Amino acid sequence: MHGAEKEIEKEIEKEIEKEIEKEIEETDGIMSDFGFQEMQAIQKQLQEKYKDKWGGLSPKKGRDSLLWMMIEAGEVADVIKKQGDEKIVGDEQVRSHFIEELCDVMMYLNDVMLCYSISPEELAETYREKHDRNMKRW
Repeated sequence: MHGAEKEIEKEIEKEIEKEIEKEIEETDGIMSDFGFQEMQAIQKQLQEKYKDKWGGLSPKKGRDSLLWMMIEAGEVADVIKKQGDEKIVGDEQVRSHFIEELCDVMMYLNDVMLCYSISPEELAETYREKHDRNMKRW
């Protein structure tokens, strides 16, 4: 890549970063409002920062992220198995570790959604439809 192309690419990256920062600011609010919109904005920022190292977003990357998500879910289960429910609820350090592992699962889930272009709105609609079906199941 020539100097001019590199400059253009850097300008594009700066614009993308500004757009992502704006998304984060728009979704920044009360913690109870923390949802997929903000999570995806954060993940876009992370993916953009490391796209050369991680390879960007694509369905293949989504498949890989799903596998990594399953590994992280195993780490969540490992905390439950080794520490037990009482420590997760009552021991601040164990609880913090447990929540951190859950965050890893959520981060990979968001990567999967981004790689397959699944918006938070699309997820919410399908989630509600699935909930309605489940409520009528038995």
